[in-house]
Amino acid sequence: MNRFKAIPVQIEGPLIIEGKSFPDERGFFLESFRLEDMQVLGLGPFVQDNISRSARGVLRGLHYQKPPQAVGKLVRCVRGRIYDVAVDLRRKSKTFGRWAGVELSDEGNRMFWIPPGFAHGFQALSDAADISYKVTGYWSAEVDAGIRWDDPSIAIVWPITPPRVSPKDAQLPLLSETDPGF
Repeated sequence: MNRFKAIPVQIEGPLIIEGKSFPDERGFFLESFRLEDMQVLGLGPFVQDNISRSARGVLRGLHYQKPPQAVGKLVRCVRGRIYDVAVDLRRKSKTFGRWAGVELSDEGNRMFWIPPGFAHGFQALSDAADISYKVTGYWSAEVDAGIRWDDPSIAIVWPITPPRVSPKDAQLPLLSETDPGF
C-alpha cells in the first residue's frame, strides 16, 4: 500500500505528491518521506536535502541545471506558505515554455515534484516560509542556469507584486535568449 499519491498538474512531468497527515488536539504526525513509496511513484533517487528560508514576497528562481547534470526536486513547505512553480524547458515537449503552479504550506502533507527538464521557482506568501527539498543530483556551478521570473513568453502569474528578487535572478536571461539543453 502506497502512503503517497501522485496528482498530475497542467503540464506533463511535475506532480503534486500527497500523503496522509494525522492531526489531533496535540498537533499532528505525518510521514514526510518513504523510500519505497517514492520509488513506486518513479521519484528519485535523492542524494541531498536542502532548506531555504524566505520572507514574504521573496521570489527565488527560475533555476535549473543543464544536462548532463540536470536534477529533479521534491519540494515541501515546512513553515508558512509558498507558491511553487515549474516551467517546462524540454524543447520537444508539447508544453515547452508552459508552467504549472501549486500552493504549498505547512498544513497537511503536500509536496511538488519537479523533474529534470524543468525550471523551478517559488514565492513566499507568509511572513516567513521555509522549504525543504530533496534533489536527485548535486549542485554544480558549471551547469547552474536559470531563466527570468518575469519572462513575458511564459507569463507566470505570481501572487505578490512586485516581488523581492535577488540581483542574480533579476539578470537571468529570457527563455528565448538561452538554450536550456533539454
